[in-house]
Amino acid sequence: MRATVQGAVRNAVTGEPLPRALVQIEGDADTGTLTDGEGHFEIPNVPIGPQTFRIVKPGFRDRPYATEETGRQAEGPAHSVLVAAQMPDLVFSLSPNSAIHGRIELSTGDPADGINVMLLKQVVGFGRATWAQEAFTRSNGDGTYRFGGLPDGIYAVYTLPALESDPAVSVVAAGSAAKVARNGYASVFYPDARELAGASRIRLSGGSQAEANFSLPLEPFYPVTAVATTQTDPTGTGKTGEQGGYTAAVMDASGHLLPYFAQYDQTTHTLQANLPDGTYSLVVRGFARSPSNNDFRFEQLSFSNSQNRANALVGATGFTVAGHAVTGLRVPLGPPQTASVHLRLVHTGDGPASAALSGNNAAEFVNLGVSAADGITLNGGDSLWAMENGSDTITFSAQPGLYWINAVLPRKGLCAGSFIAGSFNLAHEPLPMSLASPPPPMEFTLSDDCGTLALTLPPTLASFLPGEEPFYTVYVVPDFDTVQNLPPMTMHPSSGATLSLDGLTPGSYHVYMFDSPVHLEYRNPAALSALPVAGQQVTIAVGTTTNLVLEAPGH
Repeated sequence: MRATVQGAVRNAVTGEPLPRALVQIEGDADTGTLTDGEGHFEIPNVPIGPQTFRIVKPGFRDRPYATEETGRQAEGPAHSVLVAAQMPDLVFSLSPNSAIHGRIELSTGDPADGINVMLLKQVVGFGRATWAQEAFTRSNGDGTYRFGGLPDGIYAVYTLPALESDPAVSVVAAGSAAKVARNGYASVFYPDARELAGASRIRLSGGSQAEANFSLPLEPFYPVTAVATTQTDPTGTGKTGEQGGYTAAVMDASGHLLPYFAQYDQTTHTLQANLPDGTYSLVVRGFARSPSNNDFRFEQLSFSNSQNRANALVGATGFTVAGHAVTGLRVPLGPPQTASVHLRLVHTGDGPASAALSGNNAAEFVNLGVSAADGITLNGGDSLWAMENGSDTITFSAQPGLYWINAVLPRKGLCAGSFIAGSFNLAHEPLPMSLASPPPPMEFTLSDDCGTLALTLPPTLASFLPGEEPFYTVYVVPDFDTVQNLPPMTMHPSSGATLSLDGLTPGSYHVYMFDSPVHLEYRNPAALSALPVAGQQVTIAVGTTTNLVLEAPGH
């Protein structure tokens, strides 16, 4: 049997109809139509039963995913519709995209053509808000730039450094040893800050258009040169052949990565950069030589096995640029400091130990992740240099900084206990990583005393009726500190009225349900207290299943 499906597409902010929006039904041969001038659509001859709809219109976006991944928000979950002979008209809502635009003016009056502009977005990862790189663009010949197609959110904008003679930002010429100072434009966070902490937060919602203009003063960029030294190559000339090359990152005095570039000059065996006045740190990583032959086999420090780690060397040095070149810096290199996490497996109760506690590889029990506790989260995991799994120990090394540790437990029957480093509770405070010394040995307790929570939709929401199916986002938030990641879950009637969540650490939780995707900072007490509802409290007991009937959103 077949039926005719009709309805409307509207602007989620104004409620106005949206003409020429594509309403498409997914299937073996996608079927769709465009809305008319009044936002109405009609699709005849649609098979009776569940169908999947997508709604598309340039300049607008559908609902997002509850799990926020930067750069992947163009298309959220599709709409599930139960098509029936007698069904109500469908009404879909699309939110208008927002934009940030601006103009860059140079103090010299020259056109600000080709200046790189970076866009940061505040995203929620593992229940915490953090900054992530969202997009970049270049200014046009008249100095204007624009970021379009942006979802609601909080943003920051900054320019990359540009040398006067090369707006694309080169560093130094090979073999020059960076002897000549050059003028340029420093990296600036809108409106006029050299660090992210001083940047203005740009809030976008409902199709808003924000303007962020820059005025960049021309200032001297002074050459900075350094040599990396090792025990086998104390002069840093590279003549011993122990090191084949280097990469370097420029950081501020607080240990935050800066968008200035440094490079290794093979001709002079020096690390070189051009920097404006300021206080910096240069973090250097080595490219290792293959120990098995006389040829150089270059491997970046993003190593993943013990042999690569044995050959990798890292080091750092601090310095200040104050009106003149900085030369003669020496960066002593050594093996990177590693963090060591011992897994403590605990059986509780009088019965035999659970099979979940057996295994000979730490990766079978837990997948650890680290995320920046401050500053900008790097794309591609550049801050994490290595992570290795032993029988009951996980070791990792990372760029200097503060990190939150997150855990995903892949094995059923295990739940997370305490995560400590000496006297520090790493479920409550971030882990400091440095090149000078390793952090205290860490211990992560895993136990088999887990409980299960069975969530059930209320009867009024549990039926899949003709029309669009409701879509609920559920967060289960522990009332205690834990490194275990409990991502948001999706519930809808067609997937079953009950959802079971096992592997929960015994204790008190609050459960929150929303009738739309929500990016919730569930590790932030202030964000939870700001919610219009307090959530449902539930206590998980050892070895049992606790049942909870969810309350309809808004109640």
